[in-house]
Amino acid sequence: MEAASALPVVLVSGIHSEARTEVVQQMLRSVPGSVALHHDHATACRGTVRRTIRDATGELHTAETPLVDDCACCAMREDLVPELERLAAGGMTRLAVIELWDSVEPQAMAEVVTAHEGDAFTLTSVITAIDPALILPCLANGDDLADAGLAAAPTDRRTVADTFARQLEYPGVLALVDSEDADEADAALLNQLHPTAHRVHAASEDLTAAAFAGFDAGAAAAAQDPACALLPQDADECGVSTFVWHRNRPFHPERLYQALEELACAAARSRGRFWLADRPDTLLAWDAAGGALSVESAGPWLAALPDAAWEMVTPVRRAAAALDWHAEHGDRCQHLVFTSPDLDRAGLEEVLDSCLLTDAEYTAGPDEWRQLSPAFASLLGQAN
Repeated sequence: MEAASALPVVLVSGIHSEARTEVVQQMLRSVPGSVALHHDHATACRGTVRRTIRDATGELHTAETPLVDDCACCAMREDLVPELERLAAGGMTRLAVIELWDSVEPQAMAEVVTAHEGDAFTLTSVITAIDPALILPCLANGDDLADAGLAAAPTDRRTVADTFARQLEYPGVLALVDSEDADEADAALLNQLHPTAHRVHAASEDLTAAAFAGFDAGAAAAAQDPACALLPQDADECGVSTFVWHRNRPFHPERLYQALEELACAAARSRGRFWLADRPDTLLAWDAAGGALSVESAGPWLAALPDAAWEMVTPVRRAAAALDWHAEHGDRCQHLVFTSPDLDRAGLEEVLDSCLLTDAEYTAGPDEWRQLSPAFASLLGQAN
């Protein structure tokens, strides 16, 4: 088989299950010879994942596959590639639509498909289906997926809010369904959360075109990397604001730690990268939704690397560092972005600025900074 005849594959994700189903059905109706694969995790309590294959007329095939290590997503990964290969070998399928279950995040599945693509099949698009009226309720929902009946494994500790945020921000295409309850504020919130996304209406011909548009997994992953993500810009529309806070001075670890709860709840969504005085070489990632905050190490700042190591850094990472470059500190900086209706910009700025080193603390220099209380040690799961 020639590479040009590889089976096109499109991933459709979304915690808004009715919107997702509407988008998938529209594709099946619009593209003759298309089929949808869906792994239903609702049967995981019985130790299986139920796989269905359907076309525009209805269900064609159903089967159950056992869990792998008590994980429904793991079972799906094991089952997905052989099914795509089987469909490709049959030669009758024009488009394979993978409809992900409610809490499955598109990045992990996209990377599974692209790791195995070739002459048989190729990933041509990743789309998240959105009901605009449900964006804010989902981002505000700090419930655990387990409590909502959406956990993919017994050890799944994700929340509804952070799962939805990753579903929304990863794909290059967002497919919107009609919603009587949606208003201009919902549209503004969506635009500010993912300003670079190509938005299509679920019932338009643009949806079909988007399914075959092509997909760059490397670029999509880089856009989610806190070290090089191009974060949203400052905005204010229909009562929805995005506040960009950028500083070239490190945080005092203890003062920031004491303010975390207030900052995590200050916006529907916040993210970015930041710099702690006692950890001057470590780039830290900030990711908050639904009042829950995740703080993780994202590797070293480029300024902390020896010159020889720069050759191993991706061009995207070097370009992102150049945008934040400071003559004294290099790419070390505070770059946090908060998006929400009714955002208190002045209050946020005041709290964030109060967590920075004072003039006297800053003047003391890096050797003194390293001696500050390691307030984030337990949160990061490591010693200072």
